[in-house]
This record gives sequence, C-alpha cells and structure tokens, in this order.
Amino acid sequence: MTDDDRVFKALADPTRRFLLDLLFARDGRTLTELESELEMTRFGVAKHLKVLEEADLVVARRSGREKLHFLNPVPIRLIHDRWIDKYTERHVAALVDLKNALEDET
Repeated sequence: MTDDDRVFKALADPTRRFLLDLLFARDGRTLTELESELEMTRFGVAKHLKVLEEADLVVARRSGREKLHFLNPVPIRLIHDRWIDKYTERHVAALVDLKNALEDET
C-alpha cells in the first residue's frame, strides 16, 4: 500500500476525520480527551488513531505517563498538491480569464 493509499483510507472514515478536526482545533490531546468527544469505546478510538498514525496523519509522543497525539498536516498537503491542485488550476485560470473579459466589456 502506498502512502497516498494510507492517507485516502484514513480520510475515508468520518470518525477519523472528526479526530483530525479535534487535533486541528487543539493539538496534543490524550486518548482520554479524544475518547470523551466520541460515543465510542476507548479501544475503538485507539484503533482509529492507529490508522491515522499509520498514514502519518497523527504523531504520538510520550509525556510522562501520558501519550499525546498531534496532527501532522503534511500528508494532507501532499495529497492536495498531487490530486486536487492540478485539477483546480485550469478552472481558476478560466475564472480569471472570464473576470478579465467581463471587466474589459464594461
């Protein structure tokens, strides 16, 4: 499985996207903090975090007895650059051309 496949697999699940949103809002959360935001067992949340870690979207670090989870936005940016940006570039250029043409008419 490629890195892109792991990221797409991780992002395909709404629970994992929600966990990423939580970490985006405040990085460095424990499993207990993340679990409290979901109606799911601790084990279920841990499984989702493992998928996110395997995709390198979440990085976990120990701080004393706690394991803190941090968002790593780099894989999402790489997906954006590879799969999204190139498809939107042409559309954006067309909109700019349309804007310029409409402004030239007035």
